[in-house]
Amino acid sequence: MIDLNPETVEQIIDRAHQYHTGNSVDGELDDGDLPVDILDENMESPTDEPVYLELKTAIDDLEPDQQVCLVALMWVGRGDYSISEWENALTRAGESWNDHTADYLVRTPLLADYLSEALQQVSDEEV
Repeated sequence: MIDLNPETVEQIIDRAHQYHTGNSVDGELDDGDLPVDILDENMESPTDEPVYLELKTAIDDLEPDQQVCLVALMWVGRGDYSISEWENALTRAGESWNDHTADYLVRTPLLADYLSEALQQVSDEEV
């Protein structure tokens, strides 16, 4: 179903949990769409924090289709889509993908929880 190794997602969950429990995130994004012009080069981010850099790099290092999958997983875990709507979530995430995908995900305060929830739903679906 998902084209992303669950172990990779688990590693991102661990980093996101570590980052978000130790930092407050400014600029929380409310809607389910990737920002097109919200995130720009002038937006402040904690680029000197090692945990932030690890999380952002882990996401940036994914292939674009894997980033799309990660966004779709986050949306499923957040409740924007059900697991039965996976293909719709994946299509919408693909249409919304841009160079700021890692920023979008990192700036989602409950990213670790959403991804964990989505992995559980995927696991339940496969049984």
